[in-house]
Amino acid sequence: MQTVPRPLKALIVDDEPLARLLIREFLAPHGDIVIVGECDNGLEAVKQIAALTPGLVFLDIQMPRLNGLEVLEASGLRQGVIFTTAHDQHAIKAFELHAVDYLLKPFSRARFDDALARGRSLLSPATPLQDAVARGSALDALVAGQSGPLARVLIRDREQVHVIPVDKIDCIESQGDYLAVYSEGKCYLKRQRLSEIEALLDDRHFLRVHRSFIINLAQLQLIEKHGSDSHAARLRSGQRVPVSRSGYERLVTLT
Repeated sequence: MQTVPRPLKALIVDDEPLARLLIREFLAPHGDIVIVGECDNGLEAVKQIAALTPGLVFLDIQMPRLNGLEVLEASGLRQGVIFTTAHDQHAIKAFELHAVDYLLKPFSRARFDDALARGRSLLSPATPLQDAVARGSALDALVAGQSGPLARVLIRDREQVHVIPVDKIDCIESQGDYLAVYSEGKCYLKRQRLSEIEALLDDRHFLRVHRSFIINLAQLQLIEKHGSDSHAARLRSGQRVPVSRSGYERLVTLT
């Protein structure tokens, strides 16, 4: 008996209702594709990607709450993405992230069908879209590169996504392959190296004061001396952070 292929699940993510409607109309003739959901903001998209595991995601870039590239970072999305956007400046970044295609609005049905055909050739219906363990600094760098230094840190915690503005961060501690991000009395764990996030932060406001710590200079209350050649930074939260000799020299220069 011949096995009937499973339909390919698709998720539509765009904050414009008319844009979502157009994609629905363009998908209607394709019986092998089933639309499993729609989202009008990036944060909801992250939740739906985890819940629905679609094979294709039609993803806008400029959206409320999280933009398209931040959706990729927070969800672990690494394949099956067809970007649909009115902004051409992100095309190179999109293909660096192995996007199936990059459709510039307004796009025609023929152009849409070409992208869809490419998506089918790269995916089988049973191929899951989400690689939950896929992380790395390259995507973070692309997210940051949209508008200069990193403005917020995204942290996935089970079914939640924490969006932390960098000016709310007290300090960041290295814990092996993870970072402990301290903000407003809470600690969040993110899989990333300290050197990677250091390269993305604005060095006018964040300083690596120890091999394991970066502090937000706006949260620095005072520098304490311990013994003859040991220092610590006391933050406004009350937290004390060890300061190395080279870190102390940099602190003195900046403060």
